[in-house]
Amino acid sequence: MFSTVNYESATSLIVFSVAQSVYKYSHSLLIASNFFVFVYLFVEINKMDQQQSGSPSPRSPSSQPYLSVSVTDPVKLGNGVQAYISYRVITKTNLPEYQGHEKIVIRRYRDFVWLRDRLFDKFKGVFIPPLPEKSAVEKFRFSAEFIEMRRQGLDIFVNRIASHQELQQSEDLRTFLQADEETMERLRSQETGIFKKKPADFMQIFKDVQSKVSDVVLGKEKPVEESNPEYEKLKHYIFELENHLAEAQKHAYRLVKRHRELGQSLLDFGKAAKLLGACEGDILGKAFSDLGTKSEALSVKLQKEAHQLLMNFEEPLKDYVRAVQSIKATITERANAFRHQCELAETMKLKEINLYVLVPPFLVLLKAESEEATRRFETIVRLMNEEIVRFQEQKTLDMGIAFHEFAKGQARLANSIADAWRSLLPKLEACSS
Repeated sequence: MFSTVNYESATSLIVFSVAQSVYKYSHSLLIASNFFVFVYLFVEINKMDQQQSGSPSPRSPSSQPYLSVSVTDPVKLGNGVQAYISYRVITKTNLPEYQGHEKIVIRRYRDFVWLRDRLFDKFKGVFIPPLPEKSAVEKFRFSAEFIEMRRQGLDIFVNRIASHQELQQSEDLRTFLQADEETMERLRSQETGIFKKKPADFMQIFKDVQSKVSDVVLGKEKPVEESNPEYEKLKHYIFELENHLAEAQKHAYRLVKRHRELGQSLLDFGKAAKLLGACEGDILGKAFSDLGTKSEALSVKLQKEAHQLLMNFEEPLKDYVRAVQSIKATITERANAFRHQCELAETMKLKEINLYVLVPPFLVLLKAESEEATRRFETIVRLMNEEIVRFQEQKTLDMGIAFHEFAKGQARLANSIADAWRSLLPKLEACSS
């Protein structure tokens, strides 16, 4: 049995060690908090000088047009490599183009991919909302946490489309929300190979080859690029934003990991302390038992807070990284449209090619195509200008919510930790006196 002196020394050492761990933990959280606040302010300061519009109005009453979608009830189907998750997609609307006020369909992840791809092909210039990513690790594909993260991401994805002024009018969206599973399977499985391409697709292939040949003949070494100071500023902003968001998301991941590791360490320590207490007398044994119980309780709180951090902080940051990547895809489409417009305009100027002079109808068609390419490019520019304003407004709102949830969670956790250790101090002091 320990002597009184040894007991006091042991108790003091334990309390000091725990206090030191809490201090280090709190200090690391403070550093992380300051880092995230810095990133947030930096990103917001570097936003383009865009006019901010008012906040969106609340959901309209049933007498006004509305479209509400929810992705619920993920269910695992199949076995082995054929296994997948299905989701119940519930649509509520009073729009006349929909079949009734409520529709429930079953969809799987690749149905959402089909919708995203269709919208990207048809709505050039619009920032298509990103999809949640697939799990790169096979063993995590069907974990409860990953399934819930994906369900939440799919719900956000489809509601962003449903609330978008342009995208909500898509026929593909109506098909996705209403078609039966057989119809969706047929649409998805339609071949997209070269032998299934439309004549217009073959013409585009021919034109692409012709364009490449012309580039070689005319000595073009670099593709034509748009020279516009405002557009260059926009691209710089997007690339910088992607870097800073990715960096913030990386540290958010580390913070979640740290919470989980500390929670597991406290759980292990709590069990060890309780076992140690069982070997001691009443006073010392009770002190160790109480210490172990508090450690286990705090472990549960840390694990819960880690999950909240993952869902409400890390995932929103990761989602906006994907959103910026979607914007970069639109930037690429704009560059292609600009290049195509320039190539057609240059072709119109090649008066020395006698074929154009001898065949006037060809000139008429070429002129019409050139005008259409110009209109297409101007539409992309107009839509992108509108989209970047909408994106910045939504980003400010979403990031504000995410950082508010982060700060609120950290305050809640810090209070819980302080209260737990504070409640234990009188018992330890009574033992050591």
